[in-house]
Amino acid sequence: MVMANPSLLPESIFILFIIFLLPCLSSSCPEYQKQALLQFKSSVLAINSSFHALDSWNSSSSSCCLWDKVTCNSPSSSTSTSTSGVVIDQLLLSDILTLPMLSNLLAPLFFIRSLRVLDISKNSIKGQIPALGLGNLSNLVYLDLSGNRFNGSIPLQLFLLKYLQYLDLGSNSLEGGLSPKVGSLQDLRMLDLTSNHLSEELPEEIGNLTKLQKLSLGSNKFSNGIPSSISYLRDLELLFLANNSLSMEIPSKIGNLSNLSYLTLGKNKLTGGIPASMQKLKKLYLLDLEGNLLTGEIPFWLFDFKDLQRLYLGGNNLTWNNNAKIAPKCMLSKLSLKSCGLQGEIPEWISTQTNLYFLDLSMNQLHEPFPQWLAKMRVSYLILSHNKLSGSLPNALFRSSQLSVLALSHNNFSGELPKNIGDAKLLSFLMLDRNNFFGPIPQSISQISGLELLDLSRNRLFGNIFPVFDHHVNLLYADFSSNQFSRELPTTFPPNIETLALGGNKFSGALPSNLTKLRNLRRLELQDNNISGELPNSLLRISYLQVLNLRNNSLQGSIPKTLSNLQNLRILDLSSNNLTGEIPIEFLNNLIGMIEEPPNRTSHTSDFVAAKSFSYKISFTEYEVNELIVNWKMSKQGLSGHNLHMYFFLDLSNNQLSSEILASLGTLKALKMLNLSYNKLSGKIPARLSDLLNVEGLDLSHNKLSGPIPTTFTKLQQLTTLDVSNNKLTGRIPIGGQMNTIADPNFYANNSGLCGFQIRVPCPEDLPPASKLQEHDNKEEPWILLEAMEIGYPVGFLLTIGIIFLPGYFNPSPPSNNRRRHYHPHQLIKQRI
Repeated sequence: MVMANPSLLPESIFILFIIFLLPCLSSSCPEYQKQALLQFKSSVLAINSSFHALDSWNSSSSSCCLWDKVTCNSPSSSTSTSTSGVVIDQLLLSDILTLPMLSNLLAPLFFIRSLRVLDISKNSIKGQIPALGLGNLSNLVYLDLSGNRFNGSIPLQLFLLKYLQYLDLGSNSLEGGLSPKVGSLQDLRMLDLTSNHLSEELPEEIGNLTKLQKLSLGSNKFSNGIPSSISYLRDLELLFLANNSLSMEIPSKIGNLSNLSYLTLGKNKLTGGIPASMQKLKKLYLLDLEGNLLTGEIPFWLFDFKDLQRLYLGGNNLTWNNNAKIAPKCMLSKLSLKSCGLQGEIPEWISTQTNLYFLDLSMNQLHEPFPQWLAKMRVSYLILSHNKLSGSLPNALFRSSQLSVLALSHNNFSGELPKNIGDAKLLSFLMLDRNNFFGPIPQSISQISGLELLDLSRNRLFGNIFPVFDHHVNLLYADFSSNQFSRELPTTFPPNIETLALGGNKFSGALPSNLTKLRNLRRLELQDNNISGELPNSLLRISYLQVLNLRNNSLQGSIPKTLSNLQNLRILDLSSNNLTGEIPIEFLNNLIGMIEEPPNRTSHTSDFVAAKSFSYKISFTEYEVNELIVNWKMSKQGLSGHNLHMYFFLDLSNNQLSSEILASLGTLKALKMLNLSYNKLSGKIPARLSDLLNVEGLDLSHNKLSGPIPTTFTKLQQLTTLDVSNNKLTGRIPIGGQMNTIADPNFYANNSGLCGFQIRVPCPEDLPPASKLQEHDNKEEPWILLEAMEIGYPVGFLLTIGIIFLPGYFNPSPPSNNRRRHYHPHQLIKQRI
């Protein structure tokens, strides 16, 4: 063995030290870039002192290249002017900010011109996209600003970033159009502008982006047609244009996009047929044309795509050839043929789709009983509503271990509900409303722990024993209305239920005290039953209640003052009962839900939780939560269950309430409808009712009100219906504003003292005084006499001649009387105005 010379060891160690030290020294990022990052961190800390996501960024660190979320690299000669060392190449700052911040705090980052990758997505940054700052980052290849709150237009400087390959501006609040300059980003592989407020038409220059693989412009407001130049994007694998206002026909050459796997054009206004060139899209995995205005016959070659797994054609004017037979070459997992003109039996070829877990055949003309082969399939989401299917439900349907959503509403199913319905353990949404089911509700239904929405309304169900739901059942929405249930109101529901509809049955007795255990209730509908007794004070414990409908029962006594503790009430209907006494002032002063309409109020889950999550779970089918029926503008109308958060109603009509109308009713400024008709209210109409600036309907008819209609009612600019008939009102009906449009005499009938042009009755002050009329008539007499003399002499002369020469052939008629001029009421009012 040859021994090393000890004298050479120090020199060797020094050389090795230099070799290994130099890269470490050169890995330190430029000082100005380090300071830029520290300044950014400082700006964030000034707003949020508890910010810890960038704790590794500190001035004592030798190199910012070692910091979290920072990546350094040697500068590329083609994209950087740096000649030595390393520079910051990537900043991955996604989802680090816990508080919304303004976009100007990004300013320090724009000094790092070596950046090739910048990701600041999901940070709730608001304000406009910094145009000049981003324009400085000329080396950017990857830019992700998605999931923030940027507004304004897309800055043109972005289209000067010539190296850009990935641009994501989705899920912001950007407005304006997409500039034709987007066509200059010819290296772009991915462009995502989804979920903004962008509008106008898509530029033809989008066809210049020939390297694009993914183009996502959905959920905006783009209009007009899809540019024909889109057919040049032959590398495109994903095209997402859904949820816009695109119109005209699908480009005929869309079949040139031979690499396309995902084509999503749903929920637009596209017309025409499905282009024949689509036959060339052999790689299609997903085709969504749902919710357009497409016409023509559905081509069966769509089922020849071997890779096709998701097909959505529903909600158009397309037609299905019910006489043809098909043998699909695809194996679908999702299929929507909603409103496609299917008739007769459910197509049996569907049974070959053994991977199918979503099927929507709603709104067709399907009839015959439920097929056994479909009941045995492992479908998770089955929507067959709005057809003419009949017969009873097979027990096999509920033996499925996969069934999650079953929508059979609006059919002709009959018979008793299967007793094994509770075997469908994964069932979360069950809609069997508007059929002819009869008999009791199976007790097993109460054991489905994941059940969230249950609608059995508008059937012929009956029975004295309601299912006792376990506490762990997640039922949020339950509708048993319009059936034939009787006896006392059931309260055997899980405590977390939010919407409970039991109206239109034969329930009797008093409101049960243990109803208050359902403390999460937001919507309670008990109308059209035989409920009696008084309104219990215990109702105040259901403090989240927003909608309470007790219309058309037999409730007695007075309105309890404690009802005012229901501060979230927005809709209260106590009409058509036997309530007596005064409207308590305490009741009005605390109805905060009706006093002020918060800006951009959104409804609680009570209104639409089931529908919203249902829509999310099954992607393309929304369940219509049953309407709330109210007396609205002189007739019964249904308010959409999805939009109840928009309405504020108070209906106390058809009771025996007495005393005067409280002026404090004017504090309920959010009200859109106030109905106090058919009571025994007296006194004057309070002028403060004119503070109800949002009111659209006001009914005070059939009471004992006296005095004038307040002139301040002209301030009610939203008012479209006003009924004060059958009272003792006097004076002029106010003129101006909406009062001029409410001119149906029936709205003012049986008030002998009212006058005004609305009822075509002149007010006394509009009529000219009698003395002036007499004087006017006297002044006319000399003029009449003079004219009579001028005409009388020649006429008399001619008559005399006629008598002399034509005796017996002329019999003069008696002279006509002068008539006094009559004034029409409209003319009198116009003269006075």
